[in-house]
Amino acid sequence: MSRIGKKPILLEQGVEIQISDQTVVVKGPKGELQRALHPKIRLKREDGKVFVEKVDDSKEADGLQGLYRVLINNMVIGVTKGFEKVLEVVGVGYKVELKGRELVLDVGYSHLVNVPLPEGIEAKVEKTRITLTGRDKEALGRFAAELRAIRPPDSYKGKGIRYVNEQLRLKAGKAGKGSR
Repeated sequence: MSRIGKKPILLEQGVEIQISDQTVVVKGPKGELQRALHPKIRLKREDGKVFVEKVDDSKEADGLQGLYRVLINNMVIGVTKGFEKVLEVVGVGYKVELKGRELVLDVGYSHLVNVPLPEGIEAKVEKTRITLTGRDKEALGRFAAELRAIRPPDSYKGKGIRYVNEQLRLKAGKAGKGSR
């Protein structure tokens, strides 16, 4: 039994939701998002609220009810407020630049790494801090993870690309020569 799945999704001012057979389209001030629905899930709209209902009482439908409730709620938040991920580049000589719709990373390789921004994602660069914003939480998280994977944080020195509040556990280095 899903407790999250039973909660209603509140539609904020200016949010329009269209429910067809197996797709849902959410429109708002920041644009529109759409998602296909699983056959075991159905949506019902009442008084400015949307309820996610399951078609049968299977365990799979229970899990899908909670999942789709969260996904559709994230769509509503995305088209009204949007989402944000902040990464920082840590390391001597590491630099980030925004040229048009492309991030140019200088992170210790023999070459610069050019990363084009996906559709619907905006970036802002301040020294070594990259702020990514977008309406689709899933696409934003995926792109932030791809950026981080270009130079993941080193576990000995802490150098690399990391999320702003990410806690790193640094390992101790070698003990040294005179330890016999």
